[in-house]
Amino acid sequence: MSYFLKRILISLPTLLAISIVIFLILALAPGDPLSEFGSNPNITPEIRENIRRSFGLDQPIYIRYFKWLLAFLKGDLGYSFNSRSPVIELILQRLPNTLMVVGIAYIISVIIAIPIGLISALKRYSLLDNIISSIALFGYSIPPFFTGLVLIIIFSVQLKWFPFIYDSNLKIIDFKSFFLQVKQSIMPITVLSLYQTAVLMRFMRSSVTEELNHDYVRTAYSKGLNSYQVVVNHILRNALIPVVTLIALDIPSIFTGALVTEQIFRIPGIGALLIESIYRSDTPVVMGVSMIYGILIVTFNLIADLSYSWLDPRVRQE
Repeated sequence: MSYFLKRILISLPTLLAISIVIFLILALAPGDPLSEFGSNPNITPEIRENIRRSFGLDQPIYIRYFKWLLAFLKGDLGYSFNSRSPVIELILQRLPNTLMVVGIAYIISVIIAIPIGLISALKRYSLLDNIISSIALFGYSIPPFFTGLVLIIIFSVQLKWFPFIYDSNLKIIDFKSFFLQVKQSIMPITVLSLYQTAVLMRFMRSSVTEELNHDYVRTAYSKGLNSYQVVVNHILRNALIPVVTLIALDIPSIFTGALVTEQIFRIPGIGALLIESIYRSDTPVVMGVSMIYGILIVTFNLIADLSYSWLDPRVRQE
């Protein structure tokens, strides 16, 4: 049995355990999904009980879980307690907004952080390294919610350059609407990119610096290889192995990290959907979004394993 097939088989019980833990936490957590009906005098206790029965909330936890699991295996995430819409439709409605902001921000972060981290490590202790490290420390230390508020005060309230409320109803049909979409995306993308770039850059610098002290680097130079060959063919490939792990783990977590940013800029993304559903005790939606996070984490761990075999052939041999 191949190594990657084993990893896939191991990931299945991991996902099962994740689903059990999340379901139990949500089932035992305080809060009633029918609490919004409590203030409505037209809904009698009998009607509330019928609604509870229609949701299956009168059944034991283990029966509800197995019913949810069977539906999940068929691709059915259930229905929202509040809107009565399919959970998958609610997620797909919010997904483009999240990918537009969070996805672009992360791509920008990776493109900027890896070369800058490499340059900072190669020029360590120089003036350039000190400037880059100071900027990275600044971006890493300031929380995204504070950065977002500062940008709103400066560029929305004072200068009035960018809108601070994200218009999700905006449709790109011409250059003008495309320009408006770019304008309203600049600040949330900047907030996410600043923090994530700082994290990746510091990690990349540390990884490259560690590789520079290994014997194989001195051996490569003694064989007559130039700096470009040593850096690209030897140092960079080895230094990227731990960075790939961080990126693989960060791609799912960047969605959860967008929770705060989406709340600040009123972006109707998946993060905002999760927060709203938690407030309303909308268990099917919270369960569906949480399982997507879990699947993303397991999937990108497998992608990281595949990347290892490309970056370091010794992984395949082992």
